[in-house]
Amino acid sequence: MNDRREGGSFISAILPPWAWRSPKVAEVLPALYLRGISTKDFVPALAEFFGSAAGLSASTIQRLTRDWSQELQEFGQRDRSQADYVYLWADGVHFNIRLEEDRLCCLVLIGVRADGHKELVAVGDGFRESQDSWAEVLRDLTRRGMRAPMLAIGDGALSFWGALREVFPESQEQPCWVHKIANVLDALPKSLQPKAKAALHEIMNAEHREAAELALGRFQESYSAKYPKAVEKLVKDREVLLTHFNFPAEHWVHLRSTNAIESTFATVRLRTRNTKGAGSRTAGLAMAYKLLDAAQARWRCVNAPHLVALVRAGATFVDGFKLEREDQRDAA
Repeated sequence: MNDRREGGSFISAILPPWAWRSPKVAEVLPALYLRGISTKDFVPALAEFFGSAAGLSASTIQRLTRDWSQELQEFGQRDRSQADYVYLWADGVHFNIRLEEDRLCCLVLIGVRADGHKELVAVGDGFRESQDSWAEVLRDLTRRGMRAPMLAIGDGALSFWGALREVFPESQEQPCWVHKIANVLDALPKSLQPKAKAALHEIMNAEHREAAELALGRFQESYSAKYPKAVEKLVKDREVLLTHFNFPAEHWVHLRSTNAIESTFATVRLRTRNTKGAGSRTAGLAMAYKLLDAAQARWRCVNAPHLVALVRAGATFVDGFKLEREDQRDAA
């Protein structure tokens, strides 16, 4: 904190001296800006918070954004040889850019370390979520020393899967059930969607693989004759949709969806709606990064974090339970 003040940081110039005693003061400007307050609303908001907003202007906000861009650049150059992400969520989040026709596709990776803590892994600019864009993000991580995750979770329609198979072919795949259910329901009449949704949730929340397979079979029997496209959307990913059964049951709630990314980006979408989008792709990426960086301090560990290390060590889980010895699998 003192280094930033002595270094002439522009933030120190706009805050009264007493404000530096607050341990969270460095988060105040990003929090206000990122959570939907436009530049013209910034001065009165800070005046109410600090009692003074001297020196805060549109140019100050621009300089703040440049600072975030520099932080993102440094974030993207970190050595990852000591990083070990056992689970990896991937999603491409789209939002508007005011001064450009194309929407920004922000490629985001969030990982779970062997100690069970979640951590932001990568934030990149992807061209419409292409496989090449995802592959470049993953290859960059390998160049910086990152190991392959044991399991990757993402939207089933993502080009991410092709990139994952190219860069980390040993990683298992788990499509997001929330996305999958939405895609299947889109292929059904609205009148049938409530009943079909309940049937799909029965598959997703099954206690073990056999129950899931039986529920999936019932769904197929009920809808294949009249709505083959809906059923095809489900059964084509049959095996990978049930991958989570190979991992601890305590982790299933985390592994069945990309909510770790979706919930955080709800704030980004609110911010871009209020300001009609970031002014540039660079600013949009910087904004997304800063929001994620600030949010990760509040991310909680996965359930039963001690089991994550066992997953990395290669322990065998069947229907969520750990097998003590390989010969027990044969007996089962």
